[in-house]
Amino acid sequence: MYSKKEALFIKKEFWVAFASVYPRKWLLYDTKIKDVTFKFYVDNKKAQVMLDIEPKDEELRKIYFEKMESLKNILLEEFLPEAIFERNFYLENGKVISRIWVEKLGVSLNNKNTWGEIFSFFNQEMTKFELFFYEYEDYIKDLETNT
Repeated sequence: MYSKKEALFIKKEFWVAFASVYPRKWLLYDTKIKDVTFKFYVDNKKAQVMLDIEPKDEELRKIYFEKMESLKNILLEEFLPEAIFERNFYLENGKVISRIWVEKLGVSLNNKNTWGEIFSFFNQEMTKFELFFYEYEDYIKDLETNT
């Protein structure tokens, strides 16, 4: 078990290494949709690439998730066949969001031997997710167009 300070150091080292291997600007928080963000996540068991839909307005969250759901077949068939859709995803703090994600199991932030696998997974899967988003962003953003 690592101390808090050691764990923070490893986490920082991981992200610096990732940025040096894939030095590009990721979409992440720049979707131009408030509270709809792409995220990278890694812990000691898995790595994930996610799209979190978390507007405070429940109706807005529902609309954005249903728009994504209406594109589910395209996302699964052309971009991310392993994507998981969850309308009501509960965060540790009890907050309910909608989440779409892909994950790679059997990798660990604390095992530098798996960092290359994680970096490659992050790059490949986020790139596909971003390409999907750019292709359909006008539809996703347009609240006048119903699903």
